Amino acid sequence: MTTIRKEDFISSIADAFQYISYYHPEDYIRALSKAYEREANPAAKDAIAQILTNSRMSAEGHRPICQDTGIGVVFLKIGMGVKWDTDITIQEMVNEGVRRAYTNPDNLLRASVLRDPAGKRQNTKDNTPAVVHIEMVAGDAVEVIVAAKGGGSENKSKMAMLNPSDSIVDWVLKTVPTMGAGWCPPGILGIGIGGTPEKAMLLAKESIMAPVDIHDLQDKAKSGAKLTRAEELRLELYEKVNALGVGAQGLGGLTTVLDVKVLDYPCHAANLPVALVPNCAATRHCHFHLDGSGPAKIEPPKLEDWPAVTWTPDLKSATRVNLDTLTKEEVAAWKP
Repeated sequence: MTTIRKEDFISSIADAFQYISYYHPEDYIRALSKAYEREANPAAKDAIAQILTNSRMSAEGHRPICQDTGIGVVFLKIGMGVKWDTDITIQEMVNEGVRRAYTNPDNLLRASVLRDPAGKRQNTKDNTPAVVHIEMVAGDAVEVIVAAKGGGSENKSKMAMLNPSDSIVDWVLKTVPTMGAGWCPPGILGIGIGGTPEKAMLLAKESIMAPVDIHDLQDKAKSGAKLTRAEELRLELYEKVNALGVGAQGLGGLTTVLDVKVLDYPCHAANLPVALVPNCAATRHCHFHLDGSGPAKIEPPKLEDWPAVTWTPDLKSATRVNLDTLTKEEVAAWKP
């Protein structure tokens, strides 16, 4: 029987949230680099260059990719053979990991979580509590996915109870333009289909934790291999959503989404629940396993994996700002 120690679990959670605050997933960087190479719209290409430049600077300096460092979301698949060496609950251990990560003095992260959401909306000061999803599975290890979900992309989450005869593709294509650019594209769209309303939303959220692999699926389709209906939907939506022309940061262009994910679940004969959850350009998530041998060892990416893309402002139209002496009056004088 595997024993997971309290401190190993907490420190792994804390390390993972620090890690994703300044490291993009490598699969996202590769996909965004390809999007940069093929982008024809100058404004969108400039926006992608800014994201890539910011990403490398964040990786080098260990500073947040985005000022909105998100709400903590943790997916746990716990093996039935796992024993916990702890005097507190799993939720409490996750919260302690989040607390350590967000109050780390070497890279202080913005706390955005508010208690009493329908009332006083008071900041908890340490970004706790996290949102934790637990699934018991076969085995004697723990699979962990941590994500820091920004408020902008969460605001654009959508859910609908369609009629069984309705087109999921039509609903998505009607819905995405209403999201504007507030979800900070280019990112990933997660689609959850089936189950019940809350299950569809959970499927959509979990789906965007997977690596960007739409190009592998395209190659599979070209080879003539048989695709599942979920895979067919991914390909169709990837092409048709990008054809909408929303583009990077809503500036128009060829790439609105770098991938579309679809997870489904059996549902009632009278229902067709469908949910859409976008992941923004920060797309912060990290995966690791615990087997009782100690805390997770999360290997940092190689900086040479970032593309040789640099962005510099137009100094003729830019405003130089000294953050050490900045005043409210100076900010008020700025013109968009």
